Amino acid sequence: MTLDVMFFRFSGGEEQPTLTTREVVMRPPVFSDYEAWCQVRLESREFLQPWEPTWPPTDLLRTAFKARIRRYAKDRREGTGYTFFLFHRETGALLGGITLSNVRRGVTQSATLGYWMGVNSAGKGLMRQSVSRLLLFVFEDLKLHRVEAACLPHNTASINLLKRVGFREEGYARRYLYINGQWQDHILFAILKDDVEYSDTFSPQNERDGDNRR
Repeated sequence: MTLDVMFFRFSGGEEQPTLTTREVVMRPPVFSDYEAWCQVRLESREFLQPWEPTWPPTDLLRTAFKARIRRYAKDRREGTGYTFFLFHRETGALLGGITLSNVRRGVTQSATLGYWMGVNSAGKGLMRQSVSRLLLFVFEDLKLHRVEAACLPHNTASINLLKRVGFREEGYARRYLYINGQWQDHILFAILKDDVEYSDTFSPQNERDGDNRR
């Protein structure tokens, strides 16, 4: 089987979905992931920092990671966010992370996508698999209508990824997010449930069949 929905049980008995693709296992992070997470983030610092908010001095400390995990758990309980760590399906190595945040219900039914990949795992099609799988979770399980993403204009790899999975460019926001120590412009993308159902670029059936072409 190339794509599954399983459930990961936390120590307190809470169950959360674990998603899989042909090469990636996506599950909610736990405290015991700290060592692997810290190692990947540390070795990827120069690779990631141009695309992320400035890392605080305490960012890689164990206490900061515990606070991060508690925040993720709170978001899950409240239905406002879903964070997954990405692991290689064969080796179990931590690859990166993907987050669905700012989940809005009511008349909006939308959320915001964010992701990061460790330097040694980038450029191998693994994030494309993960984003595609998350979109299936968003539209089929959470029943949302729209997912948004913002990307720096010079981040060509991320722009290409979003377009390949079916996102459409919708606008340009000046000085939109405070990234790497300065306010920076962003290109705004979005994908609708209808786009997934009818797009030639992104097909849920292709992901179910393990299509990992780049």
